[in-house]
Amino acid sequence: MAIGQFRDVENGENNTLEDLEQPLFIKQEKIVSYEEEYGSDEKSTEKSGSIWMVLLSTCVAVCGSFEFGSCVGYSAPTQSAIREDLNLSLAQFSMFGSILTIGAMLGAITSGRIADFLGRKGAMRMSASFCITGWLAIFFSKGALSLDIGRFFTGYGIGVFSYVVPIFIAEIAPKNLRGALTTLNQLMIVTGASVAFVIGTIISWTTLALTGIVPCIFLLVGLWFVPESPRWLAKIGHEKEFQIALQRLRGKHADISDEMAEIQEYIFTLQSLPKAKLLDLFKSEHIRSVIIGVGLMVFQQFGGINGIGFYASQTFEEAGISSKTGTIAYACVQVPITMVGATLIDKSGRRPLIMVSATGTFLGCFLAGTSFFLKGYGLLLDWVPIIAVSGVLTYIASFSIGMGAVPWVIMSEIFPIHVKGAAGSLVVLVNWLGAWAISYTYNFLMSWSSSGTYYIYSGFSLLTILFVAKLVPETKGKTLEEIQSCINSGRSRRQDIIS
Repeated sequence: MAIGQFRDVENGENNTLEDLEQPLFIKQEKIVSYEEEYGSDEKSTEKSGSIWMVLLSTCVAVCGSFEFGSCVGYSAPTQSAIREDLNLSLAQFSMFGSILTIGAMLGAITSGRIADFLGRKGAMRMSASFCITGWLAIFFSKGALSLDIGRFFTGYGIGVFSYVVPIFIAEIAPKNLRGALTTLNQLMIVTGASVAFVIGTIISWTTLALTGIVPCIFLLVGLWFVPESPRWLAKIGHEKEFQIALQRLRGKHADISDEMAEIQEYIFTLQSLPKAKLLDLFKSEHIRSVIIGVGLMVFQQFGGINGIGFYASQTFEEAGISSKTGTIAYACVQVPITMVGATLIDKSGRRPLIMVSATGTFLGCFLAGTSFFLKGYGLLLDWVPIIAVSGVLTYIASFSIGMGAVPWVIMSEIFPIHVKGAAGSLVVLVNWLGAWAISYTYNFLMSWSSSGTYYIYSGFSLLTILFVAKLVPETKGKTLEEIQSCINSGRSRRQDIIS
């Protein structure tokens, strides 16, 4: 699934939207990595030998990530039952499925302000409250209106989660654990969706709505036992609480004086930097980065991921196989492949991974489209279900290994620091608008032509390969300055692109 967040691998950033306008650490107007932020050694962790509070805090926060996945995965196994029980038309259920993305878009846009005003913990509490309210509205629904209101509320909640959870983890974790812990956010999103897929084939849609409340309860309870983000406390001037929170996270006997000084210097530097406006992105020095960033988001969404994912069970039924069997297989593929993709991203490079991923999504859509084509003409009917399942599973496996995460990683690397906040706003907006467009139109396109729908998606996958080959630079192993030089030249040599 598309996720409104991106991670700066080189600088340890987790950015979305305009409120995260700078890297998490800046020193003397130059980019400083998290390794530099906490010193050249690991004293803050090794001295105390205690990371249990960081791990506990992360486990609590990723309940929000699991909730994100639960909301995204809800519509796939419940489509037939909801339409039958509430007598919904195709258009009404399409609105129910897609309105989640509208709520998420609004949540993502406002999340930075909320997280700054209420704090990271306060924002997570608010998000959980929205999700609980939404799930209860769905549970008690007797018609389309209450369903849509509930779905919108859960969408708004996960939109805020998409920002605040990775930010909270990045702000509390020591540098030697940050990569693993931020990856856990993505993994729990996929796990939440997969669990919803599986148990949704066993229990009713109303009961499944109640299970969506469980991660929120764990989150709300767990937040009482973990500290607030030290960075946020320092930013709002709560010096005593800032010191207490950092000490709890690093261990009772850890020396946190250096880290405190570094964070305070970062806050001072951050507040002195100018804020970029959205129109600044369209200046000549940034337009190529904007084309790359927006283009990747368009191709990620218009490859069909949210349509295929939201309505997977219906797709399997139309192919002539059990929706339960297909949905469970879909869920089982996502988690391990996502783990494989996380390990490959810094080994294989961004360009090769995204091109291989797009090739796989093309093959998957082409196979699925061909299965519907054969079914429509009564050809090889015994093979149709096998080809359809193979196509959809190939698609989701390929998407999970690259197209899902890599565009967000590239986003965090191609924009200069002073415009990253504005760029994040634009990228998230484009991503969620694309998610809404695909999730809303999917059922209508399938009614028009099942094979044609998948052939269109396969065409976008082919265009993705061409787009990446022609315009997207390889960012692995390059400094931000080298990346900017490569992008702005407009005529980089092949050896500058392929590392």
